[in-house]
Amino acid sequence: MPPRPITDPRTARLVAAYEALRPDTVPDLLALYDDEALFKDPFNEVRGQAAIGRIFAHMFQALAAPRFEVRVAVTEGNDAFLTWDFHFARRGQPERWTIRGASHLLYTPDGRVSVHRDYWDAAEELYAKLPLLGVLMRALQRRLGTPA
Repeated sequence: MPPRPITDPRTARLVAAYEALRPDTVPDLLALYDDEALFKDPFNEVRGQAAIGRIFAHMFQALAAPRFEVRVAVTEGNDAFLTWDFHFARRGQPERWTIRGASHLLYTPDGRVSVHRDYWDAAEELYAKLPLLGVLMRALQRRLGTPA
């Protein structure tokens, strides 16, 4: 099934900016955020365009070929909800990784993002895939999970 068209222009601009994100386009993305926007994900909680920009600068330094693919985008009033896949490789490693997550966005009256909150399961999407930590995470999951 093809994705639904994004009819809200604010959300369409944001999705296009994320899907085209490269180190040289980070300023274009940041222009879509309020000067004092709040950004929160499982590892960061920052306020302001400069701090958000540092998160993306670090992403491009730490990862090889990071890329966002938005799967679903829904806007209702000043709230937008996205589901996405984040594809990347760790520097010096050939294996490609994918993290699946969702974002809740809140727009200001002038159409910029004032709150961006990412939701994804770091335990399942990241920790469980790391060699040593993954063994512990899978053991914990077996122990705490409901038996089949």
